Amino acid sequence: MQLKRIHSMSSIRVFRDEVPTLDVPQMIEVDRLMTEFYGITLLQMMENAGRCLAILARDRFLDGIPAGKSVAILVGKGHNGGGALVAARRLINWGAKVQIFLSHSPEELTKATAQQYQTLSAMGVNFLSVTDLPPRMEGELIIDGLIGYRLMGDPQGIIKAYIEWANRQASPTLALDTPSGIELSAGTVHTPAVKARATLTLALPKKGLYEEAVQRYRGELYLGDISVPRTLYGNPGLEINVPDLFTESDVLRLP
Repeated sequence: MQLKRIHSMSSIRVFRDEVPTLDVPQMIEVDRLMTEFYGITLLQMMENAGRCLAILARDRFLDGIPAGKSVAILVGKGHNGGGALVAARRLINWGAKVQIFLSHSPEELTKATAQQYQTLSAMGVNFLSVTDLPPRMEGELIIDGLIGYRLMGDPQGIIKAYIEWANRQASPTLALDTPSGIELSAGTVHTPAVKARATLTLALPKKGLYEEAVQRYRGELYLGDISVPRTLYGNPGLEINVPDLFTESDVLRLP
C-alpha cells in the first residue's frame, strides 16, 4: 500500500492489521534499547516526538498555517512534557501564538525536559501556571503533554485541574502518546482523563489504545516516527516484524 504525505490528511491511513502493537513492558524495552544499545539519546527521541507533534498540530488542526493561530500547551514534568516543549518551540518558530502552562516548577522538571525549558527561556518565552488558566480558551488547539504511558492511579492536584480545564473547553485537544489519565497496561480510563480529539502515539501504537473504553478518549489515532531502528524490534523480548512505515511521511493516520 502506498502512503501519501500528511498534507492530504484523509489519505494517510495504515490499516490496523499492517501495524503491530506494543504493550507497556515492550515500550519500556524499546526505550532502553534505544539509549543503551543504539546510542540514540533521550533528547534525540524527544526532538523527534515534538517535531511530529508540531507537524500534526499544524496540518490537522491549524489548516497548515500556524501563523497567528492560538495554541495552549499543557506540560508535565516528565518526558511527555519535554516532547510538548519541543512542539511549542517549533510552533512558535512558525508564528503561532503559544501559551505554555507548566504543571511543576522548572526545578522539578526531569533533566531532558528542563533542557527544553532552558531553550525556550533563551528564546524569551514566558511560562504560565495553573493559576493563569482562563475560564474559556479563545484559540484553535490545546496540546496535552502532561502524563505519558506510565501513569499509575487517578491524576491528582494540578494535573487533575489541567485535565478538567481542557475537557471544559470548546477547543480540541491533541494528546501526545496517550491522553493524560489513561493507563495503557490494561487500557484503564482513570478519573479525570483528557478527552482528546486526536492522539499522536510514538514508535508503534500501544495495545491499550485499542481498548473500547480508551477509544472514546483518544479520538483519532496517529503514529509518529521517533527513528527507532527497525533492527531493534528483532531483539529478544520483542521479535516483532515491523513493516517500513515511514518512507513518505513522519506522521501516519491509524484507524
